[in-house]
Amino acid sequence: MITYQEVIDTYKKAIKTYGKKAQKLMAIEEMSELTKEICKDFRGKLNREHLIEEMADVTITIDQLMMMYGISGNEIEQMRERKIDRLKERLEDSKR
Repeated sequence: MITYQEVIDTYKKAIKTYGKKAQKLMAIEEMSELTKEICKDFRGKLNREHLIEEMADVTITIDQLMMMYGISGNEIEQMRERKIDRLKERLEDSKR
């Protein structure tokens, strides 16, 4: 199993080797590929393994974006909680 430090070191090496611009473009590409896999589901052609692969790729590139922009996991989690609270409120309002 890969350690957390190995993951971080690999991300840093990728950013240094390929450059920030290339890794940002890669994030866009990976999100597009995930979008494509989700669209396949609407056509009845979902390949679960491909979907999982693209989700993993997006997660990896999101981690690298966080590093490049200096965004902590805590900041993401705080924003996620606010967004979930807002969704919860909207769902409760829709019942009325």
